[in-house]
Amino acid sequence: MTMQNSEGDVGAAAEKIRKGRTSLGIEFGSTRIKAVLIDDEYATLASGDHGWENHLENGLWTYSLDEVWSGLQSAYAALAADVKARYGERLTTTGAIGFSAMMHGYLAFDKDDNLLVPFRTWRNSNTHEAHERLSELFQYNIPERWSIAHLYQCILNHEAHVPQLAFFTTLSGYVHWHMTGRKVIGVGDASGMFPIDPATHSWDQGILAQFAGLPEVAEQPWRIADLLPEPLVAGAEAGTLTAEGAKLIDPTGVLNPGIPLAAPEGDAGTGMVATNSVRVRTGNVSAGTSIFATVVLDHRLERLHPEVDLVSTPAGDPAGMSHANNFTSDLNAWVNLFGEFSKAVGKPLDTADLYGTLFRMAIGTEADADAGGLINYCFYSGEFLAGLDEGRPVFARGPEADMNLANFMRAQLFGAFCPVKIGMDVMTHDEGVKIDSLVGHGGIFATPQVAQKILAAAFNTPIKVMSTAAEGGAWGMAVLADYLKHADTPLDKYLDERVFAGARSTTENPDPADVTGFEEYFATFRKALPIEQAAIQAIDLER
Repeated sequence: MTMQNSEGDVGAAAEKIRKGRTSLGIEFGSTRIKAVLIDDEYATLASGDHGWENHLENGLWTYSLDEVWSGLQSAYAALAADVKARYGERLTTTGAIGFSAMMHGYLAFDKDDNLLVPFRTWRNSNTHEAHERLSELFQYNIPERWSIAHLYQCILNHEAHVPQLAFFTTLSGYVHWHMTGRKVIGVGDASGMFPIDPATHSWDQGILAQFAGLPEVAEQPWRIADLLPEPLVAGAEAGTLTAEGAKLIDPTGVLNPGIPLAAPEGDAGTGMVATNSVRVRTGNVSAGTSIFATVVLDHRLERLHPEVDLVSTPAGDPAGMSHANNFTSDLNAWVNLFGEFSKAVGKPLDTADLYGTLFRMAIGTEADADAGGLINYCFYSGEFLAGLDEGRPVFARGPEADMNLANFMRAQLFGAFCPVKIGMDVMTHDEGVKIDSLVGHGGIFATPQVAQKILAAAFNTPIKVMSTAAEGGAWGMAVLADYLKHADTPLDKYLDERVFAGARSTTENPDPADVTGFEEYFATFRKALPIEQAAIQAIDLER
């Protein structure tokens, strides 16, 4: 699952590229659009990416649709250039393509396919009233991020665009629609739009009827069932790349149409695939701009828990998720600050060395188990798990705290993992959810041992990191694209026997001192949350 290096490997890879024995996965993450090309043995042949950032528009987090397409083209062009540089080949085709993206949010269109309001991302937490009303009505947690919460909040707010609505979807569903002309969505991503019936792997008909029966919904000129895309399980036929879609990916015209596309998925589903965590009682922690811990459930939860999202694997099996909106944004800002300092003193560090040096301090001998009394709140935006409608990053300490670099970095990492622990504790402590294995993935695990060791302390459970940990969702989506050719085999068996049969991994067991230190930090973190409320009141959201 690494890049091809030897002359023989390069020649064999070039042959696979020419013959289309490859799969392409493209994921729209919160800060990066990444494209990964894999071969039929799941080795990464080439990659490309494009950085982007959400921005506030009228107080709501968004990306423009122009950014979606220019970012896709930039990431793909970088991938194609990588293919050319490594193998001397023009990328004219692939065996299959799959698109994935950050889940949830609200992309709403009228009957002429015009966007009605700017894309509202998962990061927005202006939907609390909708969350509370729908969760109570359905007795099923409808998080603030979910697409149906966004729609219902628009109805409650009497937004002018609502009667014009003809279709709404997620970012992955939107991109796939323009690639194939089909309004479909992978069942995992669908489960972040509206509740899924685990028996049918489609929208829960009873809950659809409950929503349709609300007086304020019944008076609309549309039916909710007509607005939603069609959910598809992994391996289902989901359309082929049209000529228009090929031009949207590659305006140079080198990429040919006609390529099969996998059902578009969310980043939770691609995270499950990338960590081989689709089997019951397996779980993964996907860490990026946001962080979520997902466990495939062995039993139905007994009670409604606002801290736990009920979602689906790409195969349609039920899973519980603790999702925190905030993870690396504040951490990255601090690391960038230290990077500026290294440049200022004439000793600049590359990104890997910078992160590696700082992260290793957090588990070094100079770090106290509880981070020395330092506290960091990484709340760049609102955080439901912490009861925050908005966020303000805050670093705090008492006058007797042990302020050194090791404790500072430990506080950064501890604070980043605290919000997701709230929902995970509900599943494991309150509902007795059993976990056979928990796998971490995402760029934060690229520095060996550090984040893995701290996560083991946070959850008090062994954490495995696989050789694919840094590949993340784009690689997972490429695997789902390849699965189109193997859909006669159950997804969990396909992953076990084909994709991960020879995968390398490392496991970090929880250190008792680290577990105690994290629990002490976590108790202070929760006790001192009023600091956040005060910061929200005192500091304007926009400069």
